[in-house]
This record gives sequence, C-alpha cells and structure tokens, in this order.
Amino acid sequence: MTVVMDRAAEARSAPPRRRGFWTTRRRDQLTAYVFITPALLGSLAFVFLPLVLVVWYSLHEWNVLADTFNFVGAENYRKLADDPNVPAVLRATAFFSLGLVVLNLGLALLLAVLLNQKLRGTTFFRVLFFSPVVVSLLAWTIVWGFLLQDNGGINGLLDAIGIDGPNWLRSGGTAMAAVVIVQVFKNVGLNMVLFLAALQGVPQELYEAARTDGAGPWRVFRSITLPLISPTVLLTSIITVVGSLQVFAQISVLTQGGPGTSTTVLVYYLYQQAFQFHAFGYGATLSVLLFLIVLALTVLQWQMRKRWVFHEH
Repeated sequence: MTVVMDRAAEARSAPPRRRGFWTTRRRDQLTAYVFITPALLGSLAFVFLPLVLVVWYSLHEWNVLADTFNFVGAENYRKLADDPNVPAVLRATAFFSLGLVVLNLGLALLLAVLLNQKLRGTTFFRVLFFSPVVVSLLAWTIVWGFLLQDNGGINGLLDAIGIDGPNWLRSGGTAMAAVVIVQVFKNVGLNMVLFLAALQGVPQELYEAARTDGAGPWRVFRSITLPLISPTVLLTSIITVVGSLQVFAQISVLTQGGPGTSTTVLVYYLYQQAFQFHAFGYGATLSVLLFLIVLALTVLQWQMRKRWVFHEH
C-alpha cells in the first residue's frame, strides 16, 4: 500500500506532459483544408477573379479593333443611365423572367402532383417530360425555330384545322411568348423531378389524418403538401429566376432580339455591345448591372423564406 501511495504522489507532483504539435485535431483540420482547397481555388479563379476583372473593365473604354484600353472612370455608368435602349431591355428581361418563372414552376408542380399518383404508365411520362432537359440546348432551339416559322410545323397543324397562324417569331405580340414557351418546355422536367422528390418525402400519415378529419383535396394540398415542400419551392424559384436572367442561346437562335427590341433581354444586349459593337467596357458595365440584379433578387428570395418556408418558422 505504501508503494502505491508513493507512486501516486510522484505522479501528482510530476510536471504535466506537453502535448505534441501534431494532434488529432490538427490532422483533421489539415485534411479538411486539403479537400476544400481545389474548390476554393476554382471559386477564386473562375468566380471572384472574373468579378473583380469585370468591375475593372467597366471603368475603362476597351476597343479590341482599335487596340485601345483607356481609363474613363464612371463614364460607362453615366452612359448606362442615359442609354435609351436600357428601359426597353429591362422591360423585355422582366417579361421573359416573369413569364418563365410562373409557367415553369406552375406547370412543374402540376406535373409532379399528377405523376406522383400510383398509376400505370407514370414512369413513361416522367421520362417523357424529363427528356428535353438532357437534349442539347442549341439543337432543341433550332428544331423549335423551324417549327415556329411562318410556314413551319405549328402553322401547318393550325392550317389543317382552318386556323391561319401568325408569324410567331417575327411578330411583336407573339415573339416573346414563343421564346418563353420554348424555354418552359425545355426545362420544366428538371423542376418537375425536384417537386416529385419533395412530394414523395411528405409523410402519408398526415394525409390519412387530414382525410379522417374530412379535409378535401384542395385543403390537403394547401395545408399539408404545399407547406412541407416549400423548401423545394424556394430552391426551384431561385434556380429558375437566376436561369431566366441568363438566357442567351434561345434569343440568339430564334429572334436575334427582334422584332425591334421586343425580345432583347439584358444578356443579349450585353453580347451585342461587347461582341458586335466591340464596346467591351460598356459590355462589362452591363455585366455589373446583371450581377447586381441577380444578387438583389436572390437575397430578396432568401430573406422572404422566413415568411413562407415551413421549416424556417
């Protein structure tokens, strides 16, 4: 007993052992940094650095043909404020984005609800509606360009039933609607799949309890389904809004911004200024404007989530 007590006393009186530098915590931290370094370098090289360069270029007048690169300060921003085409471009951008978001989300949610039923053939229709998502955007747009011509397939079908169809892509009243519908058909399948996954995650016990209490289909959808899939609604709305503001190929192939400026959205106007008129400085200024619009709308949607997203209450 005396020996044990002496050893215990020596252990208490001995100075504490210093922990080595290479601890388990530091090894875990180093491992984490190694894994996130490629993503950080990619974000730095392809996101943050281009943003800084765009702002820098917007402060210059850069003409590649004349080989000039002159600092002009805020001159491009004053030009943006005085540009008579900007209001029409922003109006076309707003019409396109609003039409695309409303139709895409509404149709995707409707298809998801219908295809969530346990019926024969639903798998076929899921594949059918999703297949345009994996089709090349350029090929899809070119095919629809042929269909929407004055003597194309759409007007051919209308003529077969005695209806004289318009020139869809050359009339100011139908050009924007045609472009929106082409884009909706192209991407509605993606949001449909996201909604379908969210619907399948709703507990069936809640539906059974609601039906037991006498709730009808609309009441069940409004009080149970919609709140529980609201996080997915937020995700799809952000993705769709951002995508609608970046549309370019459809406008370039189908209408080239016409007739007039009725379908000249902001990205296409940016392309015209920078790559057709070679005003890269002013094009960079339009890019800054586009970035601010996307940022503002994304932040607005993110802040509004507290009002209507179920899991944020």
